[in-house]
Amino acid sequence: MSRVASAPPLRLALPKGRMAEGVTRLLADAGIQLRYGARQYRPAISLPGVEAKILKPQNIIEMLHVGSRDVGFAGADWVAELGVELVELLDTGLDPVRLVAAAPRELLVEGGLPQRPLVVASEYERLTTAWIRARGLAATFVRSYGATEVHPPEDADCIVDITATGATLEANGLEIVEEIMTSSTRLYAHPGVLADPPRRAAVDRFVLLLRSVLEARQRVMVEVNVTAARLEEVIAILPCMREPTIAALHGDAGYAVKVAVPRRQLPELIPEIKARGGTDIVVSSLSQIVP
Repeated sequence: MSRVASAPPLRLALPKGRMAEGVTRLLADAGIQLRYGARQYRPAISLPGVEAKILKPQNIIEMLHVGSRDVGFAGADWVAELGVELVELLDTGLDPVRLVAAAPRELLVEGGLPQRPLVVASEYERLTTAWIRARGLAATFVRSYGATEVHPPEDADCIVDITATGATLEANGLEIVEEIMTSSTRLYAHPGVLADPPRRAAVDRFVLLLRSVLEARQRVMVEVNVTAARLEEVIAILPCMREPTIAALHGDAGYAVKVAVPRRQLPELIPEIKARGGTDIVVSSLSQIVP
């Protein structure tokens, strides 16, 4: 009797470093647990049909490119820097940063770089040289290996680096000249994986779980009681996903209305619900939402 070969496991690459905490929490909120044993870089993952390995984000991109990993988390900035062809599956929105050009304030002329030969330091050679060409700058590129912000003014006139808040740049007397791109932690796949039906199905299931958590983080459940006379007034302002859930209260006292609303709208929404006759308003967090 012949045996049907089982599908190979989906090879997932997880990031180490600053991205690790957000990704690990995202997985946990989706019910996916990582268990670390003696082999710290190869944790056991509770998701059937998936094997995990921890790598530096830049290595994840390279391993996805050559096909030794199927899916993995990495920053959009390094995908652009390495210039590889990957499929973006999901933008988690985690670790949002900007890739910017910055220079000492005293160097700037009317907020821009002076028209003279410059030295630009960065870890991002491809993106920086492309920016230099696009701006027509007479500039020499110098590669940095971390702590790029300390190069000016003695060792560079300008830098290209990532920033989350701009605080580090400001502390070093640097002013942003231009934003080159935005980045965040994203899930990428090798294109060949999506052409293989069994592994494509595994990828789709994985993305569904993660997306359900990300969607839930953006919304909260609002529950409110309202009389029959004012029910439509309240429903009219509820930004629900489809239609609100409505149940009759005991003794014909009115209705209980339940709806998942965007968290950012709460400051305007709650007073308006109250003004339209809503009472007993309860707001609760959500774990996952699957439309």
